[in-house]
Amino acid sequence: MPYYMYIERVLFPVTPGKISIKIENKNKTITLIDEGEVNMIKTPGLTDITINELILPVLQIYPFANYKVGKFENAQYYLDKLEAWKKKKKPVHFKIFRTSPDGKNLLWNTNFDVTIEDYEIIEDAEKYGLDVCVKLNMKQYRAWGAKKLVIKKKKNSSKASATTKKVRSSKDTPKSYIVKKGDTLMKIAKKQLNDSSQWKNIYTLNKKTIESEAKKRGKPGNGHWIYPGTKLKIPGGQLATAELMEYGIATAELMEYGTAIGQGKQYS
Repeated sequence: MPYYMYIERVLFPVTPGKISIKIENKNKTITLIDEGEVNMIKTPGLTDITINELILPVLQIYPFANYKVGKFENAQYYLDKLEAWKKKKKPVHFKIFRTSPDGKNLLWNTNFDVTIEDYEIIEDAEKYGLDVCVKLNMKQYRAWGAKKLVIKKKKNSSKASATTKKVRSSKDTPKSYIVKKGDTLMKIAKKQLNDSSQWKNIYTLNKKTIESEAKKRGKPGNGHWIYPGTKLKIPGGQLATAELMEYGIATAELMEYGTAIGQGKQYS
């Protein structure tokens, strides 16, 4: 089965005998209390392409080699191309065409943008004679960029308009709240502070109370179990770092808990 390998529009004369194309895994296994291990499926990582032997003829034109319209280019031509692509600091296009034995039908191909990661030039007279061997590593390239924020102006005004979210002031925030049936910390935070993400601060401020009420009923005190009739303190907005530390939970630990606690699940 004939192979043809291109980088950009450059056809390499001797297609490698072996090419490794590895698709990186980014899935993550986590353990849920009472649920065991589960697999979080994520977008695959970037693909790695490894070519351990890319032969570049120096003088000899091999009958099995591929050249554009029979034109011979020696090893230095391809080494100059690799150096230029590396210095350019831009992605290049990588293609491998696989055809039927008679070369008339395209079977399938590999075709995507890559970056030249590193390459090693090997000269071994015993193994390659006058020819040069290159060990080449490439990585798939995905285009990316920062999102552009466009501020629209009102037709009858030179001032830019912006959408604002009404947040309850600390003066209107009650100092305490009695848990009702069906409540969760996220629901309470949304109702009392207009921000469901504030459940972490409510949990921090009431950690001892929540754990105590849960343990009385034989449940783990992890923020999952809250009961009607429990009196909770409501913070007046964001708690200061000193207050968080006073209750034994640092900001980093709060982030590690994630929103799962407020929704009724806990990661271990």
